[in-house]
Amino acid sequence: MKKRTAVFWLCIALVICLVSAVGASFVQTNFGHVTIRDLRFETASGHTMSALLLVPDNATPETPAPAIVCSHGWYNNREMQDLNYVEYARRGFVVLSIDMYGHGNSENLPTGEWWNPENNANGMYDAVQMMAGLPFVDASRIGVTGHSNGALASRTAVLLDNEAAEPLIAAALLVSNDAVYTDEEGAYYNMFGSRDAGIVACQYDEFFHRVSLPDGSRSVCRDYIDQATAQSFLHFGQDPAGLEARSSYTMYTEQIDGEESIRVIYNPAITHPWAHFSKGVVTSSVEFFDAALDAPIKIDGSNQIWQFKAFFNAIGLVGFVMFAVNLALVLLDSKVFGSLKAAAPVQPAPALTGKRRSWFWVSNLLATLFSILVYMIGYSYIGKLRPAFLPQAPVFFIGVWSLLCGLFALVLIWVGGKLNGQEDTVANGVRISGAKLGKTVVLALVVAAASYGLVFAADYFFKTDFRLWVLPLKAFTADKLPIIAMYLPFFLVYYICNSISINSYSYFQLGKKSWGNITALAVFNGLASLIMIVIIYGCFFATGRLPNEFLPWFGGSIIGIWLYPIVVILPVAAVVSRILYKHTRNPYLAGIIMALLVTTMSCTNTLTQL
Repeated sequence: MKKRTAVFWLCIALVICLVSAVGASFVQTNFGHVTIRDLRFETASGHTMSALLLVPDNATPETPAPAIVCSHGWYNNREMQDLNYVEYARRGFVVLSIDMYGHGNSENLPTGEWWNPENNANGMYDAVQMMAGLPFVDASRIGVTGHSNGALASRTAVLLDNEAAEPLIAAALLVSNDAVYTDEEGAYYNMFGSRDAGIVACQYDEFFHRVSLPDGSRSVCRDYIDQATAQSFLHFGQDPAGLEARSSYTMYTEQIDGEESIRVIYNPAITHPWAHFSKGVVTSSVEFFDAALDAPIKIDGSNQIWQFKAFFNAIGLVGFVMFAVNLALVLLDSKVFGSLKAAAPVQPAPALTGKRRSWFWVSNLLATLFSILVYMIGYSYIGKLRPAFLPQAPVFFIGVWSLLCGLFALVLIWVGGKLNGQEDTVANGVRISGAKLGKTVVLALVVAAASYGLVFAADYFFKTDFRLWVLPLKAFTADKLPIIAMYLPFFLVYYICNSISINSYSYFQLGKKSWGNITALAVFNGLASLIMIVIIYGCFFATGRLPNEFLPWFGGSIIGIWLYPIVVILPVAAVVSRILYKHTRNPYLAGIIMALLVTTMSCTNTLTQL
């Protein structure tokens, strides 16, 4: 690629990232009618909380508005609630979207202490108390909601509010989690009192909305609406035996302590994580809070614009990858890094024949099978090996899985050499001098730092980031840097080995098109993740149960969710590595860049435990 071409595409990438940030900002501010503030504040429980505060124009000290505190689920952060806070603020609600403790940029807490009463529902009740003191908030109309563990935080906040001298919560919507249906004696009861309350119970929720059955098994979540727990909730805590069955998507009302109260269950046919990327769930959510808190601005629930923010955020991801690749290519033409550039673009080897061709397909299938077995079976064992100084359990599991897959790739390369003859490791770039490797590391660090600089710029100037559902690139605080450094070696092994395998040993003519080879390798890179998703959710949709319910050693309830971003990242990594290899004959550059970016993304978007 000519230098001018790389510069051109680098500029295009910058434009795309700018359009992403500006467009997302316009949508989330309702085109200038909502002010967004990035908060860090000391809470009543004595911890630092990070949150986004959205204040619509209608909310003033003279005309205080109702408010909603919302929270993400486990392993997520405040921006994952963007579909909700965009729509709530459009309708005139003041909104606070929090990072629960241990998540995002909020303070970390020791393992197991999140739900201690002194920590105020992992920060949710702290946020409610803060909101109640704002002059532009109507403290008599505060709602809480959250997804998954954010719903648990909302539920816990209600229980704390029940004990308060002056209760503050007027409404609660639990998304993808359960209410408390029975008291300590096992009798059905109404935990919400006279508050309005709703539950979003996804029919394919991987975790919640089940009860124990007489045979010792558990019910399936798609039958939740027919369970006694759901019916008791809709009957305001009564024992539902002998009562008329109630339905989903109907708001039932009853006089409780002299106030008319609402109970409703929404029952969409979606999975647990899809609830925070669902138009239907947003429709239900805004309709519930309009009924419960009386939205100042009346907009039909199906009238939504958050999808445009998701679009702009998503093109930012594209711009980010384009920027990283083309910045590397531009810097390769500089005096400092010019020695890393190949004398001429690397060309593919001739098409494979005979046993070499057979080994290519067999080795890729073996790598896929190994990846599936380690992921699905290893989940039950790998987590038990995590040392205390590595504070992020999900990243540890994915990191160890990646490490083992990377090492297995080296085994396959060794076996291939024995079967087909050794490759020239100088010609294919595997053998590299210490000086070149040092420059490679420096160039990778510069590219990764500059690329994340775009994320920080978007956050600073526009309060946005680059994300699509479970693929998030967000700004982070300095305390994450040591954590990134601790997990980086796991991902370095995988992405370097993967780049070596794809480029140094598998770059040959495949089919009539020049892109045939990298297309096949990109597919193989993501194939194991895709197959596992099909297995897990094919079983779930067919039976209502996950595979681990039949085979306890076969994965866990959350591992399917963790595969969603991986099935995108790995094919992209293959393409990025090939582009850079063709210009450098250096398989290490792309491997180190991808390891830096993926480790940073992983460590800044999960739960950090002390």
